[in-house]
Amino acid sequence: MRFTKSFLGVAAVVLTLNSPLAAEAGQLHVFTSGDAGFNTHSVWYDDGKEVTVIDTQFTIEVAQQLVADIQKQTKSPITRIIITHPNPDKFNALSVFHKLGAESIASAKTAAAIPGVDSYKRYFWVEIAHVFTDETYPKVEPVKTTFSGQKVIKLKSGETITLIELKEPGVSNNQVVVRIDTTGDLIVGDLVAYKAHAWLEGGIVDTSILDGRTQPNIAGWKADLRQLLTLGKGKVYGGRGEFGLVTEVVPVQIAYLDKADQIVTNYVKKLGNNALAELTDPVKSQAHFQEIQAEFVKAFPNYALPDLIRYGVYGLAFSKISSK
Repeated sequence: MRFTKSFLGVAAVVLTLNSPLAAEAGQLHVFTSGDAGFNTHSVWYDDGKEVTVIDTQFTIEVAQQLVADIQKQTKSPITRIIITHPNPDKFNALSVFHKLGAESIASAKTAAAIPGVDSYKRYFWVEIAHVFTDETYPKVEPVKTTFSGQKVIKLKSGETITLIELKEPGVSNNQVVVRIDTTGDLIVGDLVAYKAHAWLEGGIVDTSILDGRTQPNIAGWKADLRQLLTLGKGKVYGGRGEFGLVTEVVPVQIAYLDKADQIVTNYVKKLGNNALAELTDPVKSQAHFQEIQAEFVKAFPNYALPDLIRYGVYGLAFSKISSK
């Protein structure tokens, strides 16, 4: 698949969301990139004394826009950056935050996966898409602090944020939820794309080989979504799309995944024994992924970001071939 430089045009939308649930709570904000960052949300929490950012954005330039927006809205310093899972739009710009003296935090599994994911994505963007050179693609930096299971962070205001490692691999190989304990709000990365199309590539594994492998896990993804119902009663802030209460978001996202799995399974079945050849052919594959995208648009006509299907559905499609 080939991306044009226009695909990386920069635009930013910023939402400021004040929690109505606790008068003494800090303020939760959302910065949303344009196409340059795959319309990714970075959530940041200002407790009045310090700022905690969740997910870095895909490029240095977009991360710098995020930092500039934070500094425009508050005098509180950025003290930490949290990575929800090992995808490049979550970790690529760690260097921007490290230069500010911020602590970076991720689960041990996510930190261990980052170098392999970086190699896989760097190869695509530099050698296949030719959007970056090896010099211009972000140089990822190691995460400073890791944890396993659960980690409670006490903010300077006295509030706490809890990091919870989910039980199953789903949208990625490893997933951490960030809970604002004062409000019960959950920041979940790409685990949720409420009323928007999901990134269906799956976790990147076996990066010892040149082109790597992806491993979507719809069952694990749905199990992680159900776990959210036990973690908080506030809003869910996903990596893309809209935001809503956990009780409304979870069933909608599960229904989307069920339908997505059905669409892709049926399409691969229709290709029969030719599925692998058709979906790996440089020309034919693009036509097939566009057809799959059209099926998704038909099933979800009001969902945002349909192009994410064309670019990311290959992972789910290949998983159906390998499981035949």
